[in-house]
Amino acid sequence: MADNMGVLVFCEVTNGKLAGSAAEGLGIGKQLAASLGQELNAVLIGSGVNANADMVASLGAAKVYVADDPILKDYQTDPYIQVLQKVAAEMKPAILILGQSSVGRDLAPRIAFRLGSSATLDCIELAIDPAGKKLLMTKPVYGGNARAIFTSVTMPQVVTIRTKAMTPAQPDPSKKGQVIKVDAGLTPDSVKAKLVNKVAQQAEGVRLEDAAVVVCGGRGIGGAEGFKQLDELAKLLKGATGASRPPCDNGWLPQTQQIGLTGKIVAPELYIAIALSGSSQHMSGCSGSKTIVAINKDPEANIFREARFGVVGDWKKILPAFTAKVKELLAA
Repeated sequence: MADNMGVLVFCEVTNGKLAGSAAEGLGIGKQLAASLGQELNAVLIGSGVNANADMVASLGAAKVYVADDPILKDYQTDPYIQVLQKVAAEMKPAILILGQSSVGRDLAPRIAFRLGSSATLDCIELAIDPAGKKLLMTKPVYGGNARAIFTSVTMPQVVTIRTKAMTPAQPDPSKKGQVIKVDAGLTPDSVKAKLVNKVAQQAEGVRLEDAAVVVCGGRGIGGAEGFKQLDELAKLLKGATGASRPPCDNGWLPQTQQIGLTGKIVAPELYIAIALSGSSQHMSGCSGSKTIVAINKDPEANIFREARFGVVGDWKKILPAFTAKVKELLAA
């Protein structure tokens, strides 16, 4: 265990660009490395990812391990895990950070198993224990009703971080890290499961996960027609529209817009919750929001316990007035 040193961040690349989780991982990674008095490093895996190495270095990585190979063009578990294991075995980090994306969720437990360690997924806070220098990993438990702090007795300490839960690192062009090319050593035969087809999700406007403002509706909206009013407000605020589970189950909105324990996790600057009760399953998907505003006719609705601002009343009367005021302010 004493041989493991430093923090390694897996920087995911999507469509040739760094995913948001990369800057967030480097942001918290920098704090953890400073607390340990050790080095922050990063790994890039893919095809054409070498172009992102300088950006990763400017975000604080002292060394950037780059595995750039045509076989790694599309994410596939077999080749990616082989390369990540190769880098981790060479570097022997004390902490390995990945994003809580579909890729990170797939890789984290696998790499932990291969390195003889364990993985803690979906963390919202990370810190170093001053006494034992162990990583304190905080994550929601019991459907978001409580938070628990975990530690690992094995190395490396593998963790995934929830989207937007950490403050992203800011680029500093003056920082120049060392770029280390990694020979992936892959052949077509090393890929046991192959990607046959990939269908891109067509979405208008801002992606739900990236939106600074989210307008979310619940069962009380009553139908697909009502969500058009939510869409209008979301567009005015340059945000995105979401829903709790019942509207998606009823087909009012597609499943891709569901927020909650079984949907997407969002953490916008502003979350406007309309006609939804605020169940723990839903709140686990939006509890990281900076400000929650609730509109509900039931004064005892759980959402008011979570919201910073609340309006008790019929959303059909409140929302049009609120939207009109937003238009007025934007026109001023």
